[in-house]
Amino acid sequence: MSGRVATRAAAAGRIERVHDEPAYVLHSHAWRETSLVLELFSRHHGRVALVAKGAKRPHSPLRSVLLGLQPLRVAWSGRGEVRTLTRAEWSGGVAPLAGHALLCGFYFNELLLRLLAREDAHERVFDVYHATLLQLGDGVDAIEPPLRAFELALLRELGHLPALDRESPGGAPLRADATYRVDPEHGVLRAAGEALPSGAQLLAIEAGDWDVPGAARAAKTLMREMLDYHLGDPPLRTRQLLIDLHQL
Repeated sequence: MSGRVATRAAAAGRIERVHDEPAYVLHSHAWRETSLVLELFSRHHGRVALVAKGAKRPHSPLRSVLLGLQPLRVAWSGRGEVRTLTRAEWSGGVAPLAGHALLCGFYFNELLLRLLAREDAHERVFDVYHATLLQLGDGVDAIEPPLRAFELALLRELGHLPALDRESPGGAPLRADATYRVDPEHGVLRAAGEALPSGAQLLAIEAGDWDVPGAARAAKTLMREMLDYHLGDPPLRTRQLLIDLHQL
């Protein structure tokens, strides 16, 4: 039985069993002397909490597998909010990250932990997360384009980002030579101001076209504003580090 078709019986009080589920470790912490509690991001079940029993033992096969930013195939069973990990295997394909790329990966994990509700599946976000880690592992020349692409995909999938190619309300197409502000609640509104993005820049952000002059800078400002609004306090630790390094 695959992760996609596994029963959601735990919600009804029965034991849930999930097999061969694509997943990543977002966070882990020690539990008792030999075990770990994991926060996993799974493709078909969203963010889940699992106990990895005995994972801290010296000869446990899980010690070298339960690593962050590496793709896994996992199985679990149980009921309630925290289930039991029954198997985990590395599925390969993502090169180990280092430097700024590694910090970006930690930033993505913090975003997912803060913005995703438990057991709320977002397959599109999972696929973009996986693809972005592949990009970072391949050694991209510039960190910001994959960063922006992931932030945009996450906010859009969660319903936190209005369409950037039309005005609100009414849905009129943006004018390339006009300026706009993006309101988290009310969408894209015509406004005057030298620091505001132009219609051309917002259209470029919507299309992922970073060659349009000023689009990358406008996207950075927009993502800061939108994430500040939806994250609230406390601020993300990795985000501040990336800001200090001029990556956010």
